[in-house]
Amino acid sequence: MSFITTNYKENKHNNFEPLPTGTYELLINKVQEHATPSGAESMQIDFIVRNDLDNVPELSETNAKYHNRHVFMENWKRHATNQYDTKGFQYLLEAAQVPEGTSIDSIDDFMKVLTGKPMRVYVKKDVDDYQTERQNKKVYRNDIAPYSVEKSKFPQVNHQQKNNAVADATVEDPFADKSNSNKVNISNDDLPF
Repeated sequence: MSFITTNYKENKHNNFEPLPTGTYELLINKVQEHATPSGAESMQIDFIVRNDLDNVPELSETNAKYHNRHVFMENWKRHATNQYDTKGFQYLLEAAQVPEGTSIDSIDDFMKVLTGKPMRVYVKKDVDDYQTERQNKKVYRNDIAPYSVEKSKFPQVNHQQKNNAVADATVEDPFADKSNSNKVNISNDDLPF
């Protein structure tokens, strides 16, 4: 008996070209900070094309053809202030339907409040000037402007899609006391290491 017999009928080959320009229903898969080797920092929003809307006629040329594909939005810290442009973040929070006046105390809280949220996003396919100059040929990328993000027309998300999208972001503490009735305080002096 052999270990494996080749059968390529089920293989699906991915297309890594940028998405065509259009309006997509997306989920925020992950929000994380990045830094370049030179020290420039950015907040990267990883969107994923929803796969639970393939049968919606108005999305036949977008979601139905490109579901599960990723597209990214970057917000760079300003050199002068070493802070993010939070005005751009306001569009994301509004699209995620975070109530007006909500205080978000940290970058981690910001990331958590957005992860897994559905949004309607205009994605533009554009020439990547930086890559084009380096490679002497046209290279394309996707751009998402903060003001091109709005509330989803389909706020109910298939739980399987949502669970896959947020699996990396929601790791539950297996030692957490969920009842909050038996809190144990341990100081560093009590630890053997």
